[in-house]
Amino acid sequence: MIRPLGEKVLVKPAELKEVKKGGIIIPDTAKEKPQEGEIIAVGTGKRTEDGKIIALDVKVGDKVLFGKYSGTEVKINDIEYLIMSQDDIFGIIK
Repeated sequence: MIRPLGEKVLVKPAELKEVKKGGIIIPDTAKEKPQEGEIIAVGTGKRTEDGKIIALDVKVGDKVLFGKYSGTEVKINDIEYLIMSQDDIFGIIK
């Protein structure tokens, strides 16, 4: 598994749901990427200029909403994840 550094988090995007419009199945390449997912791992926190660490607002297990083009895609054991900055997360889904 990957342990993110600093203010980075590892997110498992929500599963894509097959979308049918008028009986037409939309191919995977035309589907929009999910914009929500689950936090799998978090970094240690953001480091200030004077060396103090500010804890992250998210924790492992949180369901989050993030930007459409946020993060960097990584594949681990055939499972796709995103590594992104906490700043790319819009909110926690309750």
